[in-house]
Amino acid sequence: MENKIKMKKPKIAISLDKPLLDLVDSKVDGNVIRSRSQAVEFFLRKGLKEQSINTAVILLRGEHQSISMKNVKGKSLIKNQLDFFYKNNISNVFIITQHTKNMNLFLNEISDSRLNIEVIEKNVKGTANALGAIKNKIKGDFVVMSGDTYNEFDLIKMARKHLEMDKMATMGLMTRSETEGYGTAILDGDFIADFQEKPKQSSTNIVNAGIYCLKPEIFELFEGVNSLENDLFSKLARMKQLVGFFTYGEYLHLE
Repeated sequence: MENKIKMKKPKIAISLDKPLLDLVDSKVDGNVIRSRSQAVEFFLRKGLKEQSINTAVILLRGEHQSISMKNVKGKSLIKNQLDFFYKNNISNVFIITQHTKNMNLFLNEISDSRLNIEVIEKNVKGTANALGAIKNKIKGDFVVMSGDTYNEFDLIKMARKHLEMDKMATMGLMTRSETEGYGTAILDGDFIADFQEKPKQSSTNIVNAGIYCLKPEIFELFEGVNSLENDLFSKLARMKQLVGFFTYGEYLHLE
């Protein structure tokens, strides 16, 4: 005989406005939702689920597949990236790359991942052109990360800010004393007022961390756009559709 142990749920006390409590009670139908506490739990779970992102994209240039196999803190960069997503409630990952002689080694390296992974080979140049490969596969907001970067920070918090601000894009940001080789951002509150990709001179030490949260509607702006960094982000900044988020975590750019 199988013994089932029913775990006791912690009890809490909350205060609700009368109109909100009446609305909660109106959802108790005696069938699917049988009690007030079940109604509160149901809609709390629903609300929290809507405030999360579960899909990510890694943009990995074919010539960087060897970089993705490099050891970072005891395991390959690609495994670090997938573990980072797993810890931050990402369940689906698209890896957009090109076919190379290292492809079989790369596929073997990710074969034991706990995530749902789809590798897509697309022979194009430019990050926006690469993203076009999954245009019809994306149903909700999603994360995009460069394939040659290591990040370790609170991605859930970044996704929450992205969803709360409800703008087209949110860019992960860092500060660097030397900005050469980075895209730079000038902030106006939460918004990036100006973005330049690897300028020769910069008046700011705020730089792009190579990770973004995007709305699926972003694809509507891709006409004539080859690169997110060179063509799109400055346009989004002018439209007040580009939010900044300081990652305050670890970052490495591997070469």
